[in-house]
Amino acid sequence: MKIVFYDGDCGFCNKTVQFVLKNDAKKGLYFTALQSKFAEEFFQNHNFEKPDLSTFYFWNGEKLFKKSSAALRLVKELSFPWPLLQIGFLIPRFFRDKLYDFVANRRHKMSKGFCVLPTIKDKKRFL
Repeated sequence: MKIVFYDGDCGFCNKTVQFVLKNDAKKGLYFTALQSKFAEEFFQNHNFEKPDLSTFYFWNGEKLFKKSSAALRLVKELSFPWPLLQIGFLIPRFFRDKLYDFVANRRHKMSKGFCVLPTIKDKKRFL
């Protein structure tokens, strides 16, 4: 199971989830807010440190990725042309994560108060 962990209180993050839902090529991604009981138990059961709410995480079924690495791993799951963004792996992670942090620190100003209301069809993909 491939899981996207996001800040459920963040409008920018919720809009990103909507984008991923729309572009999920195989409709095989699952989503959960970092504030959820599922996320709390997942991180504890895998002996991961407590998640940072300003960080996006992606579990590919085997490994947990965070920040820019999570985003670049996730685009592989999306419909064309989004997988082409994996070229970002050519940039050293230090620089990618600096850009990620710049956006993450401003995410609440970029988009306010947006709640994900999944369709009945998509509802089963939220954990």
